[in-house]
Amino acid sequence: MSDLPSPRAAILAFVRERIARGAAPSLAEIAAEFGFASRNSAHKHVQALAEAGLVELRPGQKRGIRLPGSGQEPPLMLPVLGRVAAGRPIGADIGLDRQLWLDRGLFSLRPDYLLQVQGDSMVDDGILDGDLVGVHRSGDARDGQIVVARLDEEITIKRLERGRDGIRLLPRNPAHAPIVVPADADFAIEGLYCGLIRQG
Repeated sequence: MSDLPSPRAAILAFVRERIARGAAPSLAEIAAEFGFASRNSAHKHVQALAEAGLVELRPGQKRGIRLPGSGQEPPLMLPVLGRVAAGRPIGADIGLDRQLWLDRGLFSLRPDYLLQVQGDSMVDDGILDGDLVGVHRSGDARDGQIVVARLDEEITIKRLERGRDGIRLLPRNPAHAPIVVPADADFAIEGLYCGLIRQG
């Protein structure tokens, strides 16, 4: 990259940074960022980067710049559906809050939606108050997986423990007690945790 003319090096750094944040920039955004009079100027620099093998272009796509060899797929558009408790279960505020475009590479499984975390019971697993957690819809989970579960119409995120005595939902903060799921409770696993986005 040190051999690139300085505007192209700066454009390549900008493209990489934007892709890391979830979506490649458009030519119009590159032009605006670098003060070019038109998208044509941005296109010339991007085309030169492509000819040098530093980016790949997908014709006909507004955000068709890719990094070579990344196998990068288009970003996901995910709905933020409400809140989930990392503490005691709270009522789920299930309603469409907003939608976000996110890089698929942020998640171990493909998420179907996002929920915003409230509380600190999962801090030892790196899940903090205010984080947006990706949830892959699934009614089943293995012992030890982090799940989003519904218990009597309330939603929480915890580690699942299946034992001889039944099911417990384990926090990852010693200040919080495990939740014992009564045998007659209305209980369901709503989905599997598959990664998070930290806001701010």
